[in-house]
Amino acid sequence: MRVHPLFALALVLSAFTGQFLLLLSAALAALEHELAHALVARRMGFSLDKIVLMPYGAVISGDIRGVTPLQEIWVCLAGPLANALTALGFAALWWLWPETYPYTDVAAYISLSLFLVNLLPAFPLDGGRVLRALLRPIGERRATILCRVVSALVTAGVAGYFVYTCCVSKPNFSALLFALLLLAGNFGGGRYQRLAFAPKDFSRGVEEKRIALSAEKTAGEAMRYLREDKYLVFVLFERGEFLGELPEEELLKVLGESGYGRKLKDCLSL
Repeated sequence: MRVHPLFALALVLSAFTGQFLLLLSAALAALEHELAHALVARRMGFSLDKIVLMPYGAVISGDIRGVTPLQEIWVCLAGPLANALTALGFAALWWLWPETYPYTDVAAYISLSLFLVNLLPAFPLDGGRVLRALLRPIGERRATILCRVVSALVTAGVAGYFVYTCCVSKPNFSALLFALLLLAGNFGGGRYQRLAFAPKDFSRGVEEKRIALSAEKTAGEAMRYLREDKYLVFVLFERGEFLGELPEEELLKVLGESGYGRKLKDCLSL
């Protein structure tokens, strides 16, 4: 994780404009959002390549090749759901201790805003990625083109709202900035990267851990159990019957040669 120089500059300037706590709250909510993505991705055998804090939020990047549509949807929804739960947590806090409202209302509304905004079906927002995952059965290229069209319509709507505010009241420059970000993000967006583990150093000893697992699980699903500080042996069962054992170096070999979709029971014969 790193901090973009523009975010650091914005944080310093906010200290002189009275907006420091607002920007800090927004940054923490964005960081929570991205870490939720990372947590769910990690459980599915993926990890974030990097998280960069920007003045307008946070950015993630990596490589999502090989992910299933359902996995991608869950990873994308993890961030907004984390923000929604945080907002609900603040609401519960106000119910129990109403006097805390003046000190937490801004953080709660920021979390709620991140939840709602990220559901919009536009790149690089999570809603746009969910839409693309749902459309993947029609073909990757067609799904991407259709999603970019929808993103362009959403961007036009936000830009239209900015024009409307210029005509009837004070111009909403936040809407203009948001439209520009959507326009730029329509041709990019973060991805996820598969986990990679360095070879174990056995010179000082490594604790062995045995995991009993269904042989119907895939090699990609088994990735969630790997740990850098432990040597894993998968004990495979099918319908309650013992099939065999699969050491982690064999699993990593399978991942490199056969991909993440191979079932563990097929790995025993390799």
